[in-house]
Amino acid sequence: MTERKCILSGDRADPETLVRLALGPNGEVLPDIRAKAAGRGAWIGVPRAELETALAKGKLKGALARAFKTGELQIPDTLPDLIETGLRKVLLDRLGLEARASMLLTGSEKIDVAARQGKVSLLLHASDAAADGNRKLDQALRVGQEAEGTDLAGIVLPVDRGALSMAMGRDNVVHIAVTDSRAASRLRAALGRLESYLGCATGAPVHGEQDSADAPGA
Repeated sequence: MTERKCILSGDRADPETLVRLALGPNGEVLPDIRAKAAGRGAWIGVPRAELETALAKGKLKGALARAFKTGELQIPDTLPDLIETGLRKVLLDRLGLEARASMLLTGSEKIDVAARQGKVSLLLHASDAAADGNRKLDQALRVGQEAEGTDLAGIVLPVDRGALSMAMGRDNVVHIAVTDSRAASRLRAALGRLESYLGCATGAPVHGEQDSADAPGA
């Protein structure tokens, strides 16, 4: 797809980094996270805090009225929550797909071994993971990537172990190692959208070579 323009900031970006809003038949504006709804859409690429301000001050309604070419709009007060929930679901769904495709490892001991062998492309920690456990696996990642002495580390997800365990169909998922660089790129894209919306983007790189292959289960 070509670039899309954020109706609030005016910036243009790849639609995969933005959030599409769609107009329902009753005039209600709802998030179309996967950008598959029919009809005209409007795109936003600002963090949640900016969206909430635009919603409160009426700027969002004006921008949407221009985008949809109608003033008959119903913008739910919960729109910021709906977007966050949708972006979080996309990330969790992607984790579930990659888990079923055997692209992920869980369990600290297995991850430690794989990380030290340089087989981990992306390291993820639950939001409620213990700091000591994170540090040990981060160090193993640095050893395997020959990056000792740097600040290379796994990413602390904005998702707790309960949500991760449910998404992946496994018990007590606290740490996740992504062993395929293509899977890591797909997860990083889904995570990046959520982080950008929450205003906590890490920009952490994917380790290892990358190539273009279709996503499993996509």
